Amino acid sequence: MENEFKYSSIYFVGAGGIGMAALERYFLAKGCRVAGYDRTRTALTDALASEGVEIFYEEDATLIPDYCRDPQSTLVVYTPAIPDDHAGLQYFRQGGFKVVKRAELLGIVTQGSRGLCFSGTHGKTTTSSMAAHILHCSPIGCNAFLGGILRNYDSNFLLDNNSQYTVVEADEYDRSFHHLRPYIAVVTATDPDHLDIYGTEEAYLESFAHFTELVVPGGALIVKEGIKLKPRPVDGVRVYSYSRDSGDFHAANVRKGNGEIHFDFVAPGGVEIKDINLGVPVDVNIENAVAAMAVCYLVGVEADVMRDAISSFLGAKRRFEFWLKGDDKYGHVLIDDYAHHPEEIRASILSVRDLYPGRKLTVIFQPHLYSRTRDFASQFADALSLADEVMILDIYPAREEPIPGVTSEIISDAFKCRKARILCDKRDMVDVMRSREYEHEVDVVLTVGAGDISNYLPRLCKVLTHQEAW
Repeated sequence: MENEFKYSSIYFVGAGGIGMAALERYFLAKGCRVAGYDRTRTALTDALASEGVEIFYEEDATLIPDYCRDPQSTLVVYTPAIPDDHAGLQYFRQGGFKVVKRAELLGIVTQGSRGLCFSGTHGKTTTSSMAAHILHCSPIGCNAFLGGILRNYDSNFLLDNNSQYTVVEADEYDRSFHHLRPYIAVVTATDPDHLDIYGTEEAYLESFAHFTELVVPGGALIVKEGIKLKPRPVDGVRVYSYSRDSGDFHAANVRKGNGEIHFDFVAPGGVEIKDINLGVPVDVNIENAVAAMAVCYLVGVEADVMRDAISSFLGAKRRFEFWLKGDDKYGHVLIDDYAHHPEEIRASILSVRDLYPGRKLTVIFQPHLYSRTRDFASQFADALSLADEVMILDIYPAREEPIPGVTSEIISDAFKCRKARILCDKRDMVDVMRSREYEHEVDVVLTVGAGDISNYLPRLCKVLTHQEAW
């Protein structure tokens, strides 16, 4: 990194993105001046600003600070979500600045270390976060660039100048993970997604297959059993399988009770680490922990360290995050999850069912992207039908413009069974839930989606615990 990076200031276009935030924190720690633009002010941008990032919220090139106006000393970074006609990007491109995508910069940053790269349609944030926490708790240590805020550290970035390992969440969107050269790569799932980019399932799978070719000789590839993928590792790469119940790495002797999940971790050659206690006791996290522990096992983390670290792992924010645990006098449970793909939603609902059998489950879903809603409307309906009651909010557009005929209603219309469901504007969601609570129709609530639904949860908590005036 030191031999290739010659810039003293970095300007981030799309500075409020979770992946951008980790890089901003990295370069602040390295002594660079960091600034950027984002469309919306959020809790994350406020946190970054308090740490030293100068962020602007107007698309106005005159707001770019003077220390970011020299192409010899300033590197410009952007995300694929930023349109090409963005005024700031145009200024930099016309001015002869080096302009790179976030993924390209991440590839540069990790070149001088051994990359532990977690990929997959879903599961990559939790597995990479678990691995980063385990390594951070061990003498081996790690640097980490993650896609979620770890509750243990209130950050998605970990820095260890003495560690040779870097944990990376390898994002398949826009083929970003092709900029990486992993020492160890994990593939958690390949259910089709981002079809606005890939077009077909075949192209999506080919992108993952190419990713498996990028693992360096002497490294390792760990692939979830049963997924649609034909790996193409180069010579000298060890290949392992994993899953919850079978594979080279798996769990055995799973026990549930008293709000806890325990299991034994099994590695190749009959190696076992007994009595793992999941810090976030959700069924899907058994498999996530197996993947994370497999990587840490291969780099030499000791058994006792892994056992202690998994039990102290608090999870990433918005990944099956409890807001209410039913321990107030009203007994409500409120869980928020970033799930935004049908299979993620299915897994999240089944996990809630597993934790709270026999209780009424209301799911509030905020669809993310018009294209994803169009492509998976029937699959969303099938997954959501596992709940007792469903509220479907308006689509969160993120980077997209509206697509004619694509609204949340097409998900509602795709239900094949008679389920109570409500179509609702997100601004009215809390008031609708207030009326449901008044009618004693609320018990366990799960909110899902990758948009801004979490912004409404503090008020929803007050409503469900009767702290907000009726």
